[in-house]
Amino acid sequence: MIGTTRDLWASLRAEALRLRRWPTFWIVLGTWVLLNLTFAYLFNYLAYSSGESGAMADGLPREALLGQLLPAAVPEVFTQGMAMFGGALMLLLGALAVGSGYGWGTWKTVFTQGPGRPAAIGGLLVSLALVVIGLVCVAFAVDLGVSSLIAVTEGQALTMPSLGQSAIGILTGTAILGMWTLAGAFIGAIARGPALAVGLGLVWVLVVENLLRGVANIFGPIETVTDLLPGTAAGSLAGAMRTVSGPATPGVLDILTRGESLGLLAAYAAIFAVGTIWLTSRRDLI
Repeated sequence: MIGTTRDLWASLRAEALRLRRWPTFWIVLGTWVLLNLTFAYLFNYLAYSSGESGAMADGLPREALLGQLLPAAVPEVFTQGMAMFGGALMLLLGALAVGSGYGWGTWKTVFTQGPGRPAAIGGLLVSLALVVIGLVCVAFAVDLGVSSLIAVTEGQALTMPSLGQSAIGILTGTAILGMWTLAGAFIGAIARGPALAVGLGLVWVLVVENLLRGVANIFGPIETVTDLLPGTAAGSLAGAMRTVSGPATPGVLDILTRGESLGLLAAYAAIFAVGTIWLTSRRDLI
């Protein structure tokens, strides 16, 4: 047990170092933070500032849109883009993190000279989990800073979100992005390469699930299946944070309750993590 823990810790430190020095890692994370700010605040603020009092802006009354730009709404706002676009980027990161090891041939070296395979892959998965937690916290802090600036600029009260609502928002973001990151790692292990893994993952997140839900609206019997898809769980958990009526961000749904969504996401995360470790432990590298 002590040896296994030591191997896992050594693998965790090695993978953390690899991720920190990997340019793709910072590009993916930076892209998500930038997209989050652009779609959640920049476009909405431009819509608000260009409208007239009492008019509709971006599908919401102008005053309601301003409320979504203030600090109190950060736990709701910063999770809305995670169901589809944020999830797609984190799936890409997970797929690249595992799949690139096959493409570069580094897994051969690690598995033959380093710790055991479960410890090596486990260290990578734990590193990715820590990355997700850090990313969610950073995004929350950045959004809080931007929304506070908007509040001061517009002469609004600087009301911060409650501690409980902030915790729910961070938990929601961590659950959604964590599940998609592990899904990407699992696909990377299946494909044993980065390119195919990224392609398959993005097609599933952005196309397949949406098509299946569209078919379910026409052919009811498959709705039972589509309600249990990972994207449905992620979208429903993000939808549970919504407090305003109006057009929802793509991927945000209201099909499952918060408890059902969290349960499904936890189940999928466990399946993807165990599946990744099992595949890399059982299969040859060739």
